[in-house]
Amino acid sequence: MSDLEDDDVPQLSSHALAALQEFYAEKKQCAYPGGDDKYNVGRIEENWQLSQFWYSQETALRLAKEVTAAAGEGGRVACVSTPSVYQKLRELHREDLAVYLFEYDRRFSIYGEEFIFYDYNNPLDFPVNIAHHSFDIVIADPPYLSEECLRKTSETIKYLTQGKILLCTGAVMEEEATKLLGVKMCKFIPKHTRTLANEFRCYVNYDSQLDHAV
Repeated sequence: MSDLEDDDVPQLSSHALAALQEFYAEKKQCAYPGGDDKYNVGRIEENWQLSQFWYSQETALRLAKEVTAAAGEGGRVACVSTPSVYQKLRELHREDLAVYLFEYDRRFSIYGEEFIFYDYNNPLDFPVNIAHHSFDIVIADPPYLSEECLRKTSETIKYLTQGKILLCTGAVMEEEATKLLGVKMCKFIPKHTRTLANEFRCYVNYDSQLDHAV
């Protein structure tokens, strides 16, 4: 009887089974990347439920070079909700920089001690090793286009930075950004891997190369 029951169970062909195994292997690799390419932008997939939209490779590189120049040799960079920039900095092998990623998505904990769990609803909840005004520059991209989210993220930014701020958010937030952080809109227009419904811009409070290119 059991032999007959086993015969009724659908069996995958060897080709289909191999394809299925390859699919699950790729999914696992995307979720837990490793090796030389673990810092590739997009290696960890966007989670739209967390309002994640990765920068294009060109934008991530431009912003990484900007914060590198702003931080200076041996500088410290805080990437607040900007995993694309963190990944690009590490892909560039800038070991002279101390770089930390402040991020809600725990998938990025694969980056070890450089990952700091961050929830903008608790803007000053940091580990003891994250000191007040201990970063040369903070680059931040609040996950939501709302006054509340920007206000709370601004608390984080002002706590972390020694002075320099690079904010990436919607053009509609310009007035609030200026009021909360004293930043101004740059000429450089950042791009994402997907088209966003809202116009996106960069804002700084220092003399930036992002303001010298249309």
